[in-house]
Amino acid sequence: MAEQITVSTTVNAPVEKVWKCWTEPEHLMQWNSASDDWHTPSATNDLREGGTFTARMEAKDKSAGFDFGGTYSKVDPLKEITYTMSDGRKVQVLFHSKGAVTEVIETFDAESENSAEMQRAGWQSILDNFKKYTESH
Repeated sequence: MAEQITVSTTVNAPVEKVWKCWTEPEHLMQWNSASDDWHTPSATNDLREGGTFTARMEAKDKSAGFDFGGTYSKVDPLKEITYTMSDGRKVQVLFHSKGAVTEVIETFDAESENSAEMQRAGWQSILDNFKKYTESH
C-alpha cells in the first residue's frame, strides 16, 4: 500500500464558499498552482460519483505542463470529496465547517518519483494558494 500524505489548512470562510471555490472550474483555475510561475489555463469538473475532472497545469513560460485529473468515487456536498487520480492513486478531501471558518484536510497516496517531503510541500503550497484566493475572493 502506498504511503499516504496529509496536508491541511484553515480557511477564514464558511464551508459553502470554500466548497464553491474548490469545485467550480472558474475558481480552481485561479488558485491551482504551487508557485507563481505556474498556472491552470483550463479545467473541467463533473462533480458527482463516477464523474471526472481535469485541470491543465502549465509553466507560464510554456516550458512544461501536464494534465491532472481523476474520477470521483464519493461526493458528499460540503463535507467530503474522494477521487482516484488517472495514475490510480487515491485522494480524500474533507471539509470541516466551524461556522465562519472551514478546515480543509487533504490526504493522498504518495507517488514514487519524488520524495514525500517534496510532494507534501507541493500540495501544501497549492492548498495555501487556495486559502489565500478563497479568503480574498
